[in-house]
Amino acid sequence: MNPRDDWRPTATVAVLQERARLLEHLRRFLASRGYWEVETPLLSRDVCVDPWIDPLPVPHPARPGETWYLQTSPEFALKRLLAAGAEAVFEITRSFRQGEASPRHNREFTIVEWYRVGAALHDQRALVEALVREMVRAPVAAAPPPLPDGPFPALTYDEAARAALGTTLLDKSAPQLAALAREAGVPAPASLSPHDRDGWLNLLLAERIEPWLARQPACFLYDYPASQAALARVRPGPPDVAERFELYLAGVELCNGYQELTDPEELARRMIRNNEVRIAHGAAPLPTDSRLLAAMRSGLPDCSGVALGFDRLVLWRLGRRDIREVLAFPADRA
Repeated sequence: MNPRDDWRPTATVAVLQERARLLEHLRRFLASRGYWEVETPLLSRDVCVDPWIDPLPVPHPARPGETWYLQTSPEFALKRLLAAGAEAVFEITRSFRQGEASPRHNREFTIVEWYRVGAALHDQRALVEALVREMVRAPVAAAPPPLPDGPFPALTYDEAARAALGTTLLDKSAPQLAALAREAGVPAPASLSPHDRDGWLNLLLAERIEPWLARQPACFLYDYPASQAALARVRPGPPDVAERFELYLAGVELCNGYQELTDPEELARRMIRNNEVRIAHGAAPLPTDSRLLAAMRSGLPDCSGVALGFDRLVLWRLGRRDIREVLAFPADRA
């Protein structure tokens, strides 16, 4: 492309109009279910400490040496609202994560996140399925993608592993997972340590389980490894599992749902552990003190929540393959 043309959007105006219709349809759907819309900061001194997600740091303009962060998700702020008395809230906002651009990833993206006090994880799964079916009925020109006639299939992490690999994974050590990957013909990057259990789990998920899931028009995956709970509650086993689900549409991961962790001391321990993993992998540690911890110590009620990638939802609903086709100005046009 002529450099003088890089002012143009990568999505057509017609696609951007359809995106706007889908966004309005989604907003009305959540409001009709009793959620009310809130706005929280994009820039904060607080940040979710995740081993695999790098936020974008921003030097504070008025406080030399102090770093703030563009948020990877509005999760911390939304849970602070629940601790303050809100019962069912949602936010549609921009989030930011470092990493290379890909057909499914842009460093700045639109996230839809919602929480309800007293809701169980199966309630959120039903809500997600209803939302997806509602998006099929949205007034856009693109033909709707196929969906199951009945309820979306739901498989535990180990059930999906057995279907794709012929064996379970949650009962295996890192060396056993490495041996399984070799037997399955899954090439491993040289940087993957033989002792990195989550690394081997993620490799087998990406290379074998997700391609198997791609055969399904829609499928929930739930009961994740306890080591990948993030901010979800862990249910004792054996094996222990994270009370978490993801929805895959034609093999593309669309959203994450959690039965939310409400124990502040466990959150503090997880953030310390996550920083240890970050350092071991050469990433910078992140601040572990946060206003969310203070809010949880004041009392975060039992709740569940979902974070959904809106750009991916648009990609699926409009039958597009590359996220650039549904964004006005991706990273290289910003």
